[in-house]
Amino acid sequence: MASDKNYLAFILEQLSALGEISFKTMMGEYIIYYRNKIIGGIYDNRFLVKPVKSAIAYLENVKYELPYPSAKEMILVENVDDKEYLCGLLNAMYDELPSKKRGKQNDNQ
Repeated sequence: MASDKNYLAFILEQLSALGEISFKTMMGEYIIYYRNKIIGGIYDNRFLVKPVKSAIAYLENVKYELPYPSAKEMILVENVDDKEYLCGLLNAMYDELPSKKRGKQNDNQ
């Protein structure tokens, strides 16, 4: 099942205070970038982030889910209604994430 564009728009709005959020469409789903680093994505209308130590420490309850069959587990972010909480999560994770590989530009740039 592909993710809904309205859910993407909602997540982007929730993260808008960060300013440097972008995305790339991939097979009906969305990869989310923060300051040119992959933070996670939207899969089946779920916001999933990379399972880095800082995200695990930041989140109150860590629930792992697969973005799609045969993928590596990611962390489900359930508290998507709190903008400050989401922005804090991405800021906490940023330094721990690898830099984005060079390639095609993001869809929204």
